[in-house]
Amino acid sequence: MSRFFATGSDSESEESSSADEITPKAPGTTFKQSLLLSDDEEDTKRVVRSAKDKRFEELTNLIKTIRNAMKIRDMAKCLEEFEQLCRAFLKSKNIVDKEGVPSFYIRLLADLEDYLNQLWEDKEGKKKMNKNNAKALSTLRQKIRKYNRDYESEIAAYKENPQESADEEEEKEQGDSGSSSDSDGEGGDDGVSAKSFLKKKPDASSEASKFLKSAKGSGDESSSSDDDDDEEDWGSDTVDSGSESSDEGEGRSASLAVVFLKKAQDADKPSEKKLGKKKKPKKKERLEEEAEEEGGEEVEGGWEKVKGGVPLVKEKPKMFAKGTEINVPVVVKKLNEILQARGKKGTDRAAQIELLHALAAIAAENNLGQGILVKIKFNIIASLYDYNPNLAAFMKADMWKKCLDCIDELLDILFDNNNIFIGENIAEDSESLTISEQPFRVRGCVLTLVERMDEEFTKIMQNTDPHSQEYVDNLKDEGRVCGIVDRLLAYLENKGSTEEICRIYLRRIMHTYYKFDYKAHRRSLGLQGETKSEQDQEESEGEDSAVIMDRLCKFIYAKDRTDRIRTCAILCHIYHHALHSRWYQARDLMLMSHLQDNIQHADPPVQILYNRTMVQLGICAFRQGMIKDAHNALLDIQSSGRAKELLGQGLLMRNMQERNAEQEKIEKRRQVPFHMHINLELLECVYLVSAMLLEIPYMAAHEFDARRRMISKQFHHQLRVGERQPLLGPPESMREHVVAASKAMKMGDWRTCHSFIINEKMNSKVWDLFPETQRVREMLVRKIQEESLRTYLFTYSSVYDSISMETLSEMFELEIPTVHSIISKMIINEELMASLDQPTQTVVMHRTEPTSLQNMALQLAEKLGSLVENNERVFDLKQGVYGGYFNRDQKGGYQQKQGGYQRDQKGGYQQKQGGYQRGGYRNQNQSNY
Repeated sequence: MSRFFATGSDSESEESSSADEITPKAPGTTFKQSLLLSDDEEDTKRVVRSAKDKRFEELTNLIKTIRNAMKIRDMAKCLEEFEQLCRAFLKSKNIVDKEGVPSFYIRLLADLEDYLNQLWEDKEGKKKMNKNNAKALSTLRQKIRKYNRDYESEIAAYKENPQESADEEEEKEQGDSGSSSDSDGEGGDDGVSAKSFLKKKPDASSEASKFLKSAKGSGDESSSSDDDDDEEDWGSDTVDSGSESSDEGEGRSASLAVVFLKKAQDADKPSEKKLGKKKKPKKKERLEEEAEEEGGEEVEGGWEKVKGGVPLVKEKPKMFAKGTEINVPVVVKKLNEILQARGKKGTDRAAQIELLHALAAIAAENNLGQGILVKIKFNIIASLYDYNPNLAAFMKADMWKKCLDCIDELLDILFDNNNIFIGENIAEDSESLTISEQPFRVRGCVLTLVERMDEEFTKIMQNTDPHSQEYVDNLKDEGRVCGIVDRLLAYLENKGSTEEICRIYLRRIMHTYYKFDYKAHRRSLGLQGETKSEQDQEESEGEDSAVIMDRLCKFIYAKDRTDRIRTCAILCHIYHHALHSRWYQARDLMLMSHLQDNIQHADPPVQILYNRTMVQLGICAFRQGMIKDAHNALLDIQSSGRAKELLGQGLLMRNMQERNAEQEKIEKRRQVPFHMHINLELLECVYLVSAMLLEIPYMAAHEFDARRRMISKQFHHQLRVGERQPLLGPPESMREHVVAASKAMKMGDWRTCHSFIINEKMNSKVWDLFPETQRVREMLVRKIQEESLRTYLFTYSSVYDSISMETLSEMFELEIPTVHSIISKMIINEELMASLDQPTQTVVMHRTEPTSLQNMALQLAEKLGSLVENNERVFDLKQGVYGGYFNRDQKGGYQQKQGGYQRDQKGGYQQKQGGYQRGGYRNQNQSNY
């Protein structure tokens, strides 16, 4: 076997290596060796170069290109290379997840962002740029700002200690290129020389360098021994190929350059130095890996430093220079330095909050007074609010707890020190923070902080799943929020202005108005003795919510100068009255306020509150038996079909033409938290039952009236849906129950109607949700009996000549005086053509109502009249006589009104008379068609 094949082995001995060096080569063997070397070179590359090395080398090459483009201000090149770098980094994701983000990458991101910001601020330089570069600068600046958001903590750590990060990057670059240059590594310069000598072989492998070294012929002993050592390292293990010293690399590459390229010495020198640098970190990396396996502490510390940034504990000594006297001006200066970074891109908000806490601790340790402490607390709370820059985002649980704690601490300081004055009108120059005989003066508004806290609590509740335990846990914080509002209320009552007191009163009202006061309700029913625990007794002895609401709202009515606060207070007051069944107070307050006249000009949250108040007012009227008032109050909300949206309890599905994404976000922020929702099924049931009690008697009274109007369109829609069903089974949903009850009431069957409206299913869905359940059920039964009696009389009056009131009383289980009252009202209102015979207690019917045949004849006459009218109209149009047409129309319109008015007001006889007038039946026909 040829000795060249033998030397290609990985397990080559030292003797064979030295023998190769001594043996001179024939000049014709060079081409064979090069062919052989290229195969070995490929094998070596396959074994040595890992994915990490390849990826990181690709990244470093792109970074160098970007830095070169930065030097010559070639923004278009920078943008192109940065996009390639992002793609290359995305390919390296698996490696980065294992190894961590390389420091040289973080360094480039930080430097590039700073560089772009400098260029952007240089107005003159921007003007001189050509169009492509200016456009690329703008695009690249936006991309880098967006891209750097994901690496804020790493960039902040680099900026805090750029020297260390630069050293780490240099070592990392060298380490990466060292591992990737096992084929280039020692023979990197040899590769260059080989390239110049044999152009077909760009990179020489370890074997190539060995064969080329043997071609030197005469080498001194020192280089020969160095080469022997090198070959031992290379032959023993390919992974350790980069662990040679720089002297060995320099000696070998220099001697190789002397033999092949004497003129290229100067060009090879930089790469010799680079080679030396590459070899050192490789050895260092191997030592670090061994130390990691042994569990070395230094390596772990290093990783912690790269990933987590410099710990804030180390920042505390750096807060102030050693030996600095800690006084108020120094602390204020430091505070302003910290606040200057607030709101800027790349600022670590969590670190900023920790720095402010550390500053507060230093101020407390050095007893600088409560004034500076209050100022720092103000800024800590503001920083907590700024932690989420997005308005729609809500605070995380830990930040929320910190915020509540900070506000409590701030209020503690304000209550304990009466000599602290705070206000937005205090200028920063006129602040008094030092300890002196004068009181402290601090710029800030604690009311604004508490209002923002209240809004954050609402956002937390809006963004939590209402059916989860987390919602219940978050809702428990409301007690703490109300406690803070109460404490601030007590503080501002002593020190605040009238406007501030009105604002904090409104916050207290908004947390009270929608809650039912069960303890006051039990006291009113005389059930106070049932509470057993001392806590319950203390609470029950406390002030009623009605008294609190009355006191707070009346103060706002008297003192407030802004319409919005007064409007909200009135609506909350009405809502609270209605919730506790104080119908007349709620109704009178609503009518006196005249809010319904101009509520459409209010902002959406106030309109939502108005809708909620009207709905609650309608439900209250229903509980009190005021069916017509209940229907009128609920009509606007229910007839729209958007009750859910109008009450701020959810969004309906709409297409993007009606509402774009931005509007949807705004509307979601207006939603009412789940614990404040009004039950929509209960609301709909109350409305439909009210409509049934009004509509069914009206339909019976005007059964043959072609111009009958609808009281409730939604109720008629439900009736039509029920009639369309081919198979009528037992009712299941709430709507089906109401429709079935309506059909029974139409026949005068009040018992069936009662069984459909009040049963176990309807009780569990609707009626049990009312505070006074039994009273509401009794009221409903009474109303069903009365309206069924009216419907019965309307429907069957044409059948009877006379009917005994006693019979009606037994049939509908009503007292005789009640029956007498109902029939008397119907006769007085001319709804029933009858008279009462007092001695015999009977109702005598009058035959004035037309029969069904007469009604049909009337309808036919009206339709024929309209047909004649249409023919005349067509004839006039053909003849061109427009004046007669318009005059007739106007005249007919007047007569129609007159006829309709007479029919509605006067009775059956005049109804027929008015119906024959031309305008009346013409317009009737139009409505029928």
